[in-house]
Amino acid sequence: MSAPILFPKLNRRTLLHATAVAATNSTWHIQRASAADNPPNSVIHGVSVGCITYSYRGGPDTAEYTLECVLKDGISEIELMDGPISSYTGIVFRRGRRGRTPDSPEPAFDADRPKVREEQLAKCVQLRKLFNDAGVNIHIHKCPFGQSDDEIEFNFQIAKALGCKAITTERNDDLAKRLAPFADKHRIWVAFHNHTSNIPTLDNIDPLMQIGDFIGFNFDIGHYVAGTKGQSPIPVLEKYHEKIISLHLKDRTTDGGNLPWGQGQTPIKEVLQLLKNKRWPIYADIELEYRVPSESDAVSEVAKCLEFCKAALV
Repeated sequence: MSAPILFPKLNRRTLLHATAVAATNSTWHIQRASAADNPPNSVIHGVSVGCITYSYRGGPDTAEYTLECVLKDGISEIELMDGPISSYTGIVFRRGRRGRTPDSPEPAFDADRPKVREEQLAKCVQLRKLFNDAGVNIHIHKCPFGQSDDEIEFNFQIAKALGCKAITTERNDDLAKRLAPFADKHRIWVAFHNHTSNIPTLDNIDPLMQIGDFIGFNFDIGHYVAGTKGQSPIPVLEKYHEKIISLHLKDRTTDGGNLPWGQGQTPIKEVLQLLKNKRWPIYADIELEYRVPSESDAVSEVAKCLEFCKAALV
């Protein structure tokens, strides 16, 4: 006679948790099935409107949750932050040291690292497939470059595995000089993001543009308007469009306010119309930075931004 099967006792908290997990998984599978039948498409009249996934902060920092948000909004192009990549692949990203020079010693090399990295890159390929199968393209990732040449090299390998055209990072001209040979080697762009105090220059050729063939801009038009006290970003686009890989779209005021779209002073509509008319292959990525109303959530607000873009591109 076989031994009886003993089932563990489930308390109320365990049952509630199990129910919630089951509901989440069920919703996730339904959304994936729906995406397969009706994939998202946020390419509007030839303009690739996307979203930086920083916009969905506040929820689980996972690839699955991020994709769920993207699919709810009907977005087919994304700049993917490091959190979901790390969560899915196990890659631990380290921030670079500001004071490191090219002749600084490399950190000690772990003998097991090549095998671990091979496995992590395989997970990156799986992550790309997860998003691509749902109709979403990862055109850029934003992961820290780390301190060593080895970590920098690995970052470009991650970009290749994810199918990225570029890697974004904060503007730093010294870092650009260090990254340029890697960008040339892999033919993957490094797009430097501006804030209000390090905007592209118009009077002369911006020094960043003379560093390497694959060194470019991730041009934040809202920060530009705030940093210049109201100057239009359109002359920057006209001058540097061949070196601008992507835009960050947000609506800011000349005094630095961050407002729901249409309430600030950033010419988002005019910029989108310029991309449409010129047919420049520049990604236009929504970045949700204004305060989300208490009765709303990030997914709903990104959806409003996307609707703004659709109306602007009619």
